Amino acid sequence: MLPTLLGGYLTVSALPLPLPTATATPRTRILPGLRPSSRLVARRSAGETVHATATEEEEQEWKELQEEGLPRRGQHTEDDHDHDPEIADIMGDYFDDPKKAQSRMEERIKKKRHKIVQAKTGSPNPMNVVFNKFDFSNSYIWFEFHNALLPKDVKLICDALRSWHILGRLGGCNSMNMQLSQLSLDCKRPTYDALKAANATPTSFYNIGDLEIQENLARVWVDIGIQDPLLLDVLLNSLATINSDHLGIKEIQFGGSEFQSWNDSLNTEEAGYSVHKI
Repeated sequence: MLPTLLGGYLTVSALPLPLPTATATPRTRILPGLRPSSRLVARRSAGETVHATATEEEEQEWKELQEEGLPRRGQHTEDDHDHDPEIADIMGDYFDDPKKAQSRMEERIKKKRHKIVQAKTGSPNPMNVVFNKFDFSNSYIWFEFHNALLPKDVKLICDALRSWHILGRLGGCNSMNMQLSQLSLDCKRPTYDALKAANATPTSFYNIGDLEIQENLARVWVDIGIQDPLLLDVLLNSLATINSDHLGIKEIQFGGSEFQSWNDSLNTEEAGYSVHKI
């Protein structure tokens, strides 16, 4: 409003006033795994502020977690490393003092090194790999281990073979479409041609049999289908790590109808023969 003098009378002329500038409210950073017991939700409607709490929503979430056998948010167990309160506390310091957070993390690793770093239980010797008239569409893969397999060893081998089969069945090991691995090492911004990938010859791992075990020997039948050596490389790379870190593997043989002391007449667990589903 601007006062003016007109005909001896004081008048006020209306001028447009600038609109108030909106101030941004800073967002509160919430670390993963941390959540307050209740939430305040504010909503402005016709000049009124509506407040609501998330208590009912959290109770419903807690019931769903119970049904799935999962821990509640904020509920920690000895083996629940994903929701470790110490980690959450360290990460909270990271935004204010990164060097302090790094120092605390290093101290934690030193104290819990025996739990974090596991000793290798495999073999220091590399496994021997042999190809004996291997047919991609109908062949056995033979395994010879340094020792008889324990239940945990059987699970490890079965999990590795199952993962290999799933990845191959989905076409993940297709040497006809290796765009990123064929880029130069100094490429700082990779590009991916979706049309080229769609037109690449598809590959699929057709079928795999059960893992049959006799003492320290094992075999699995495979029908890989298309002759793509990348599938075999993926398997051998995985088995090489198993051999060095977890379970000693003496030899892997691709193909062949016989293998050393394998006995096809054995068919009972008492005779050291067992079958495990992949």
